[in-house]
Amino acid sequence: MTTVTERDVQLLRDALGPLRDREKVAERLLESSAKHSFDPDKELDWDAPVEDGKWFWPPELVSLYDTPLWRTMSEEQRMELARHEAASLASLGIWFEIILMQLLVRHIYDKPVTSNHVRYALTEIADECRHSMMFARLIHKGGGPEYPVPRFYHNLARILKTVSTTPGSFAATLLGEEILDWMQRLTFPDERVQPLVRGVTRIHVIEEARHVRYAREELRRQIVTAPRWEREFTRLSCGEAARVFSVCFINPRVYENVGVDRRQAVTQVRESGHRREVMQSGAKRLTDFLDDIGVLRGAGRRLWKSSGLLA
Repeated sequence: MTTVTERDVQLLRDALGPLRDREKVAERLLESSAKHSFDPDKELDWDAPVEDGKWFWPPELVSLYDTPLWRTMSEEQRMELARHEAASLASLGIWFEIILMQLLVRHIYDKPVTSNHVRYALTEIADECRHSMMFARLIHKGGGPEYPVPRFYHNLARILKTVSTTPGSFAATLLGEEILDWMQRLTFPDERVQPLVRGVTRIHVIEEARHVRYAREELRRQIVTAPRWEREFTRLSCGEAARVFSVCFINPRVYENVGVDRRQAVTQVRESGHRREVMQSGAKRLTDFLDDIGVLRGAGRRLWKSSGLLA
């Protein structure tokens, strides 16, 4: 079996160009972390009261927006649904970040502990710890319940964490980070939204930009150097992760909790052209990238299409 050395990788390229030196990428990310990291407990005013008349999530990003049900709902009920969906998304974010932290620890287990690459991975794990605590505190502050993913998918993630290869781990990481990041970039400058929610999303966007760069660079490296079976497995596992992610994105209990018929709401969200456009727009930067580096092929691509995240 041929071993691919760091020097060999530096000479390789993919459709996006030459691969970058892993240590130099990590060094730049560490420098950025030193300048632009936040302590949410100190940066945000958690004691400020919730502001009347402001949303917990932009209405255009609420799942039922522009559906027949939405048009029958009062403004108060719409805002209440947005509050519950914000809690649902924060719950999803915590679940996903806990998975991510475990995958990152697995990734660096056999790597040189003094390398910049490992130092940055540990820095990212620390970021994700703060993010998870920040999201949990936001759920509590908003007065909404926690919305865990369904037990079946919660346990399915245990299998993912066990069998995931390194490229599969980084592909799944980008799936969880980039779609929510797109939504949060629309949220933090929106003055209709609660100041605390805007503050939380601003911190997350700034710090996640580094995480996305780290995952993209490492996924490119892994796809170029992985054996064929691993690339094929990554395409399938990434497609299945996209399907699960889209199913779990909004917990349908939110509809019951605001007095909307659950079955009718789920059906209208599934049939909503606006919602499909929102989800595909949120995923487009990622799907373009995955397509460029050869991940969206074969059965994996069909799974992405079935998820509704790929046109």
